[in-house]
Amino acid sequence: MAAMRTARRILVGGAALAAAGWALRNVPAELGVRPLTSGPARADRIRQSPQFRDGTFVNPMPEPTTLMSAPPPNLLRELARDKEQRRPAGPVPLRVPPSDAPSPDGLRAVWYGHASTLVEIEGKRVLFDPVWSVRPSPSQFVGPKRHHPLPVELNRLPQIDAIAISHDHYDHLDMATVRSLTATQKAPFLVPLGIGAHLERWGVPSYRIIELDWDEEAVVAGLRFVATAARHFSGRAFTRNDTLWGSWVVAGSAKRVFYAGDSGYFEGYRGIGSAHGPFDLTLMPIGAYSPAWPDIHMDPEQAVNAHLDLGGELLLPVHWATFTLALHPWAEPVERLWLEAKARDVKIVVPRPGEGVDTAAAPAVDGWWETLG
Repeated sequence: MAAMRTARRILVGGAALAAAGWALRNVPAELGVRPLTSGPARADRIRQSPQFRDGTFVNPMPEPTTLMSAPPPNLLRELARDKEQRRPAGPVPLRVPPSDAPSPDGLRAVWYGHASTLVEIEGKRVLFDPVWSVRPSPSQFVGPKRHHPLPVELNRLPQIDAIAISHDHYDHLDMATVRSLTATQKAPFLVPLGIGAHLERWGVPSYRIIELDWDEEAVVAGLRFVATAARHFSGRAFTRNDTLWGSWVVAGSAKRVFYAGDSGYFEGYRGIGSAHGPFDLTLMPIGAYSPAWPDIHMDPEQAVNAHLDLGGELLLPVHWATFTLALHPWAEPVERLWLEAKARDVKIVVPRPGEGVDTAAAPAVDGWWETLG
Protein backbone atom coordinates (compact mmCIF):
# COMPACT_ATOMS: atom_id res chain seq x y z
CA MET A 1 0.00 0.00 0.00
CA ALA A 2 2.81 2.39 0.88
CA ALA A 3 4.39 1.73 -2.51
CA MET A 4 1.06 2.44 -4.19
CA ARG A 5 0.68 5.75 -2.33
CA THR A 6 4.23 6.74 -3.23
CA ALA A 7 3.64 5.92 -6.88
CA ARG A 8 0.41 7.91 -6.83
CA ARG A 9 2.16 10.93 -5.32
CA ILE A 10 4.88 10.70 -7.95
CA LEU A 11 2.30 10.56 -10.71
CA VAL A 12 0.31 13.49 -9.30
CA GLY A 13 3.47 15.51 -8.76
CA GLY A 14 4.69 14.75 -12.27
CA ALA A 15 1.34 15.77 -13.74
CA ALA A 16 1.41 19.02 -11.77
CA LEU A 17 4.93 19.80 -12.97
CA ALA A 18 3.92 19.01 -16.54
CA ALA A 19 0.86 21.27 -16.26
CA ALA A 20 2.97 24.08 -14.82
CA GLY A 21 5.51 23.65 -17.60
CA TRP A 22 2.75 23.79 -20.21
CA ALA A 23 1.27 26.92 -18.64
CA LEU A 24 4.64 28.68 -18.57
CA ARG A 25 6.00 27.45 -21.91
CA ASN A 26 5.58 30.82 -23.67
CA VAL A 27 6.85 33.02 -20.86
CA PRO A 28 10.49 33.21 -22.04
CA ALA A 29 9.39 34.38 -25.49
CA GLU A 30 6.82 36.78 -23.98
CA LEU A 31 9.57 38.54 -22.06
CA GLY A 32 11.12 39.61 -25.36
CA VAL A 33 14.74 40.46 -26.04
CA ARG A 34 17.21 42.93 -24.59
CA PRO A 35 17.64 45.12 -27.69
CA LEU A 36 21.28 45.98 -27.01
CA THR A 37 22.05 42.28 -27.46
CA SER A 38 20.02 41.89 -30.66
CA GLY A 39 22.65 43.10 -33.12
CA PRO A 40 25.20 45.89 -33.62
CA ALA A 41 23.06 48.00 -35.97
CA ARG A 42 20.18 48.34 -33.51
CA ALA A 43 22.55 48.73 -30.56
CA ASP A 44 24.36 51.60 -32.31
CA ARG A 45 21.09 53.37 -33.06
CA ILE A 46 19.97 53.03 -29.46
CA ARG A 47 23.24 54.37 -28.05
CA GLN A 48 23.08 57.36 -30.39
CA SER A 49 19.52 58.26 -29.38
CA PRO A 50 19.11 61.55 -27.49
CA GLN A 51 16.62 59.66 -25.29
CA PHE A 52 19.22 57.05 -24.20
CA ARG A 53 21.46 57.84 -21.23
CA ASP A 54 23.56 55.70 -18.92
CA GLY A 55 22.23 52.46 -20.33
CA THR A 56 18.48 53.20 -20.41
CA PHE A 57 15.92 55.35 -22.16
CA VAL A 58 14.75 58.36 -20.16
CA ASN A 59 12.03 60.99 -20.18
CA PRO A 60 13.85 64.26 -20.99
CA MET A 61 11.08 66.42 -19.54
CA PRO A 62 11.76 69.08 -16.92
CA GLU A 63 9.22 67.51 -14.57
CA PRO A 64 10.46 64.61 -12.43
CA THR A 65 9.14 61.23 -13.51
CA THR A 66 8.66 58.96 -10.52
CA LEU A 67 8.14 55.26 -11.09
CA MET A 68 6.56 53.09 -8.44
CA SER A 69 9.49 50.95 -7.26
CA ALA A 70 7.43 49.14 -4.61
CA PRO A 71 3.67 48.56 -4.14
CA PRO A 72 2.02 51.35 -2.17
CA PRO A 73 1.09 50.53 1.43
CA ASN A 74 -2.13 48.53 1.89
CA LEU A 75 -2.32 47.70 -1.85
CA LEU A 76 -3.65 44.18 -1.28
CA ARG A 77 -6.29 45.46 1.11
CA GLU A 78 -7.33 48.11 -1.41
CA LEU A 79 -7.52 45.54 -4.20
CA ALA A 80 -9.77 43.32 -2.11
CA ARG A 81 -12.06 46.16 -1.09
CA ASP A 82 -14.76 47.43 -3.46
CA LYS A 83 -13.48 45.20 -6.26
CA GLU A 84 -17.00 44.91 -7.70
CA GLN A 85 -16.86 48.63 -8.50
CA ARG A 86 -13.81 48.05 -10.70
CA ARG A 87 -15.69 45.88 -13.17
CA PRO A 88 -18.85 46.52 -15.19
CA ALA A 89 -22.11 45.50 -13.49
CA GLY A 90 -23.32 43.70 -16.61
CA PRO A 91 -22.30 42.83 -20.16
CA VAL A 92 -20.57 45.64 -22.01
CA PRO A 93 -22.57 46.31 -25.19
CA LEU A 94 -20.70 45.51 -28.39
CA ARG A 95 -21.27 46.59 -31.97
CA VAL A 96 -20.39 44.81 -35.19
CA PRO A 97 -17.57 46.85 -36.75
CA PRO A 98 -18.31 48.41 -40.14
CA SER A 99 -17.22 46.29 -43.09
CA ASP A 100 -17.57 48.75 -45.95
CA ALA A 101 -14.52 50.22 -47.66
CA PRO A 102 -13.01 53.30 -46.00
CA SER A 103 -13.69 56.68 -47.59
CA PRO A 104 -10.79 57.90 -49.75
CA ASP A 105 -11.00 61.34 -48.18
CA GLY A 106 -12.65 60.61 -44.82
CA LEU A 107 -11.66 59.69 -41.29
CA ARG A 108 -13.31 56.91 -39.27
CA ALA A 109 -12.26 55.13 -36.08
CA VAL A 110 -13.27 51.78 -34.61
CA TRP A 111 -12.40 51.26 -30.94
CA TYR A 112 -12.11 47.55 -30.10
CA GLY A 113 -11.49 48.02 -26.38
CA HIS A 114 -8.67 49.26 -24.12
CA ALA A 115 -6.18 50.95 -26.48
CA SER A 116 -6.76 48.78 -29.56
CA THR A 117 -8.18 51.05 -32.24
CA LEU A 118 -8.49 50.93 -36.02
CA VAL A 119 -8.28 54.29 -37.77
CA GLU A 120 -9.35 54.59 -41.39
CA ILE A 121 -7.76 57.71 -42.79
CA GLU A 122 -8.08 58.75 -46.43
CA GLY A 123 -8.76 55.20 -47.59
CA LYS A 124 -6.00 53.53 -45.55
CA ARG A 125 -6.28 51.50 -42.35
CA VAL A 126 -3.97 51.93 -39.35
CA LEU A 127 -4.23 49.60 -36.34
CA PHE A 128 -2.97 50.95 -33.01
CA ASP A 129 -1.72 48.75 -30.14
CA PRO A 130 -3.69 45.60 -31.01
CA VAL A 131 -4.20 43.25 -28.03
CA TRP A 132 -6.54 40.32 -28.63
CA SER A 133 -5.47 38.07 -25.74
CA VAL A 134 -7.73 37.44 -22.75
CA ARG A 135 -5.12 38.76 -20.33
CA PRO A 136 -2.37 41.37 -20.87
CA SER A 137 0.22 39.20 -19.18
CA PRO A 138 3.20 36.94 -19.92
CA SER A 139 0.92 34.04 -18.96
CA GLN A 140 -2.76 33.65 -19.80
CA PHE A 141 -3.26 32.00 -16.39
CA VAL A 142 -2.56 35.15 -14.36
CA GLY A 143 -3.26 38.85 -14.65
CA PRO A 144 -6.34 41.02 -15.21
CA LYS A 145 -8.98 39.37 -17.36
CA ARG A 146 -10.91 41.02 -20.16
CA HIS A 147 -14.27 42.50 -19.15
CA HIS A 148 -15.81 42.06 -22.59
CA PRO A 149 -15.21 39.96 -25.70
CA LEU A 150 -13.55 41.40 -28.78
CA PRO A 151 -16.15 42.72 -31.21
CA VAL A 152 -14.34 40.97 -34.09
CA GLU A 153 -12.06 37.96 -34.36
CA LEU A 154 -8.50 38.81 -35.28
CA ASN A 155 -8.57 36.74 -38.47
CA ARG A 156 -11.68 38.64 -39.61
CA LEU A 157 -10.06 42.06 -39.61
CA PRO A 158 -9.95 43.82 -42.97
CA GLN A 159 -6.60 44.27 -44.67
CA ILE A 160 -4.49 46.67 -42.64
CA ASP A 161 -1.99 49.10 -44.16
CA ALA A 162 0.07 49.78 -41.03
CA ILE A 163 0.29 48.59 -37.42
CA ALA A 164 1.59 51.16 -34.93
CA ILE A 165 2.80 50.24 -31.44
CA SER A 166 3.32 52.80 -28.66
CA HIS A 167 5.45 50.79 -26.20
CA ASP A 168 6.18 47.26 -25.03
CA HIS A 169 3.92 46.84 -21.98
CA TYR A 170 1.70 43.77 -22.18
CA ASP A 171 -1.55 45.70 -22.55
CA HIS A 172 -0.16 47.42 -25.68
CA LEU A 173 2.16 44.82 -27.22
CA ASP A 174 0.79 41.28 -27.24
CA MET A 175 2.91 38.43 -28.58
CA ALA A 176 0.01 36.21 -29.66
CA THR A 177 -1.65 39.08 -31.51
CA VAL A 178 1.62 40.05 -33.21
CA ARG A 179 2.18 36.49 -34.37
CA SER A 180 -1.35 36.22 -35.74
CA LEU A 181 -1.11 39.56 -37.56
CA THR A 182 2.23 38.49 -39.02
CA ALA A 183 0.55 35.43 -40.51
CA THR A 184 -2.73 37.02 -41.64
CA GLN A 185 -1.70 40.53 -42.67
CA LYS A 186 1.03 42.09 -44.82
CA ALA A 187 1.24 45.44 -43.04
CA PRO A 188 4.49 46.70 -41.54
CA PHE A 189 4.88 47.32 -37.82
CA LEU A 190 5.90 50.84 -36.83
CA VAL A 191 7.48 50.77 -33.39
CA PRO A 192 9.62 52.93 -31.09
CA LEU A 193 13.34 52.23 -31.05
CA GLY A 194 14.29 48.84 -29.62
CA ILE A 195 10.91 47.10 -29.89
CA GLY A 196 11.93 45.56 -33.19
CA ALA A 197 14.05 43.12 -31.19
CA HIS A 198 10.89 41.69 -29.58
CA LEU A 199 9.13 41.44 -32.94
CA GLU A 200 12.04 39.64 -34.58
CA ARG A 201 12.04 37.02 -31.82
CA TRP A 202 8.32 36.50 -32.40
CA GLY A 203 8.78 35.84 -36.12
CA VAL A 204 8.13 39.22 -37.74
CA PRO A 205 10.39 39.57 -40.81
CA SER A 206 12.85 42.44 -40.53
CA TYR A 207 11.49 44.03 -43.72
CA ARG A 208 8.13 44.48 -41.94
CA ILE A 209 9.64 46.36 -38.99
CA ILE A 210 10.11 50.14 -38.98
CA GLU A 211 11.83 51.37 -35.80
CA LEU A 212 11.81 55.09 -35.12
CA ASP A 213 13.24 57.41 -32.50
CA TRP A 214 11.28 60.46 -31.41
CA ASP A 215 10.88 63.02 -34.20
CA GLU A 216 11.81 60.48 -36.86
CA GLU A 217 9.25 59.71 -39.55
CA ALA A 218 8.35 57.24 -42.26
CA VAL A 219 5.86 57.16 -45.11
CA VAL A 220 3.71 54.01 -45.33
CA ALA A 221 0.84 53.56 -47.78
CA GLY A 222 0.97 57.28 -48.57
CA LEU A 223 0.57 58.27 -44.91
CA ARG A 224 3.24 60.11 -42.92
CA PHE A 225 3.99 58.55 -39.53
CA VAL A 226 5.94 60.57 -36.99
CA ALA A 227 7.16 59.04 -33.73
CA THR A 228 6.56 61.64 -31.04
CA ALA A 229 7.24 61.94 -27.33
CA ALA A 230 5.37 60.45 -24.39
CA ARG A 231 5.99 60.53 -20.66
CA HIS A 232 6.07 56.89 -19.66
CA PHE A 233 8.42 53.91 -19.32
CA SER A 234 8.90 50.42 -20.76
CA GLY A 235 9.74 46.87 -19.77
CA ARG A 236 8.38 43.33 -20.03
CA ALA A 237 10.55 41.64 -17.40
CA PHE A 238 12.71 42.77 -14.50
CA THR A 239 14.62 45.41 -16.44
CA ARG A 240 13.03 48.71 -17.37
CA ASN A 241 13.48 51.25 -20.11
CA ASP A 242 15.64 49.28 -22.55
CA THR A 243 13.10 50.03 -25.30
CA LEU A 244 11.64 53.43 -26.14
CA TRP A 245 8.01 54.44 -25.64
CA GLY A 246 6.13 57.10 -27.57
CA SER A 247 3.08 58.49 -29.31
CA TRP A 248 2.18 58.69 -33.00
CA VAL A 249 1.21 61.33 -35.50
CA VAL A 250 -0.48 59.97 -38.63
CA ALA A 251 -0.98 62.51 -41.39
CA GLY A 252 -2.67 62.15 -44.74
CA SER A 253 -2.97 64.86 -47.36
CA ALA A 254 -5.76 66.57 -45.39
CA LYS A 255 -6.60 64.52 -42.27
CA ARG A 256 -4.44 64.18 -39.16
CA VAL A 257 -4.65 61.83 -36.19
CA PHE A 258 -2.75 61.75 -32.91
CA TYR A 259 -2.47 58.63 -30.75
CA ALA A 260 -1.02 59.27 -27.28
CA GLY A 261 -0.26 55.69 -26.23
CA ASP A 262 0.37 55.70 -22.48
CA SER A 263 1.62 58.93 -20.98
CA GLY A 264 1.48 61.26 -18.07
CA TYR A 265 0.61 64.83 -18.91
CA PHE A 266 3.58 66.98 -19.94
CA GLU A 267 4.24 70.31 -21.58
CA GLY A 268 5.49 68.62 -24.76
CA TYR A 269 1.95 68.25 -26.10
CA ARG A 270 1.97 71.91 -27.03
CA GLY A 271 5.09 71.39 -29.10
CA ILE A 272 3.63 68.34 -30.85
CA GLY A 273 0.49 70.30 -31.64
CA SER A 274 2.50 73.22 -32.96
CA ALA A 275 4.73 71.04 -35.13
CA HIS A 276 2.21 68.52 -36.44
CA GLY A 277 -1.33 69.68 -35.62
CA PRO A 278 -4.06 70.61 -35.55
CA PHE A 279 -5.59 67.14 -35.38
CA ASP A 280 -8.98 66.03 -36.63
CA LEU A 281 -8.95 63.21 -34.08
CA THR A 282 -6.99 62.47 -30.91
CA LEU A 283 -6.98 59.07 -29.21
CA MET A 284 -6.30 59.87 -25.56
CA PRO A 285 -5.85 57.48 -22.60
CA ILE A 286 -8.21 58.22 -19.70
CA GLY A 287 -7.98 55.16 -17.43
CA ALA A 288 -5.58 53.38 -15.06
CA TYR A 289 -4.59 56.57 -13.24
CA SER A 290 -3.56 56.73 -9.60
CA PRO A 291 -1.90 59.06 -7.11
CA ALA A 292 0.82 56.38 -6.95
CA TRP A 293 1.93 57.04 -10.55
CA PRO A 294 0.96 60.61 -11.55
CA ASP A 295 3.84 60.97 -14.00
CA ILE A 296 3.12 57.97 -16.24
CA HIS A 297 -0.69 57.86 -16.68
CA MET A 298 -2.79 60.96 -17.14
CA ASP A 299 -6.24 61.33 -15.62
CA PRO A 300 -9.35 62.33 -17.64
CA GLU A 301 -9.00 66.05 -16.96
CA GLN A 302 -5.38 65.96 -18.09
CA ALA A 303 -6.44 64.10 -21.23
CA VAL A 304 -8.66 67.08 -22.08
CA ASN A 305 -5.74 69.43 -21.38
CA ALA A 306 -3.48 67.45 -23.71
CA HIS A 307 -6.17 67.33 -26.41
CA LEU A 308 -6.46 71.12 -26.31
CA ASP A 309 -2.67 71.54 -26.31
CA LEU A 310 -2.53 69.38 -29.43
CA GLY A 311 -5.16 71.41 -31.24
CA GLY A 312 -7.55 68.46 -31.34
CA GLU A 313 -11.02 68.70 -32.86
CA LEU A 314 -12.59 65.42 -31.65
CA LEU A 315 -11.39 63.35 -28.68
CA LEU A 316 -11.95 59.59 -28.56
CA PRO A 317 -11.05 58.11 -25.14
CA VAL A 318 -9.08 54.86 -24.95
CA HIS A 319 -7.35 52.85 -22.22
CA TRP A 320 -10.49 52.20 -20.20
CA ALA A 321 -13.38 49.67 -19.89
CA THR A 322 -11.55 46.48 -20.91
CA PHE A 323 -9.02 45.63 -18.17
CA THR A 324 -8.85 46.61 -14.50
CA LEU A 325 -5.37 48.11 -14.11
CA ALA A 326 -5.94 50.57 -11.25
CA LEU A 327 -8.09 51.06 -8.15
CA HIS A 328 -10.61 53.56 -9.51
CA PRO A 329 -14.20 52.45 -10.28
CA TRP A 330 -14.82 51.02 -13.74
CA ALA A 331 -16.89 53.92 -15.14
CA GLU A 332 -15.14 56.76 -13.30
CA PRO A 333 -12.74 57.67 -16.15
CA VAL A 334 -15.46 58.26 -18.72
CA GLU A 335 -17.73 60.03 -16.23
CA ARG A 336 -14.96 62.47 -15.33
CA LEU A 337 -14.08 62.93 -19.00
CA TRP A 338 -17.69 63.74 -19.91
CA LEU A 339 -17.98 66.31 -17.13
CA GLU A 340 -14.70 67.98 -18.06
CA ALA A 341 -15.53 68.02 -21.76
CA LYS A 342 -18.87 69.69 -21.12
CA ALA A 343 -17.29 72.24 -18.79
CA ARG A 344 -14.66 73.19 -21.36
CA ASP A 345 -16.76 72.81 -24.53
CA VAL A 346 -14.61 69.99 -25.89
CA LYS A 347 -16.12 67.65 -28.45
CA ILE A 348 -15.82 63.99 -27.48
CA VAL A 349 -17.22 60.70 -28.69
CA VAL A 350 -17.58 57.57 -26.54
CA PRO A 351 -18.25 54.58 -28.79
CA ARG A 352 -19.16 51.10 -27.66
CA PRO A 353 -16.51 48.51 -28.54
CA GLY A 354 -16.76 47.79 -32.25
CA GLU A 355 -18.74 50.92 -33.08
CA GLY A 356 -17.50 52.92 -36.06
CA VAL A 357 -17.20 56.68 -35.60
CA ASP A 358 -17.06 58.97 -38.62
CA THR A 359 -15.44 62.18 -37.47
CA ALA A 360 -17.56 64.17 -39.90
CA ALA A 361 -20.75 62.93 -38.23
CA ALA A 362 -19.74 61.87 -34.73
CA PRO A 363 -22.71 60.72 -32.61
CA ALA A 364 -23.66 62.60 -29.46
CA VAL A 365 -22.53 61.07 -26.19
CA ASP A 366 -25.42 58.97 -24.84
CA GLY A 367 -24.05 57.66 -21.53
CA TRP A 368 -24.36 54.01 -22.53
CA TRP A 369 -22.03 52.96 -19.67
CA GLU A 370 -24.13 54.54 -16.88
CA THR A 371 -26.16 51.43 -16.08
CA LEU A 372 -22.92 49.43 -15.82
CA GLY A 373 -20.91 51.75 -13.60
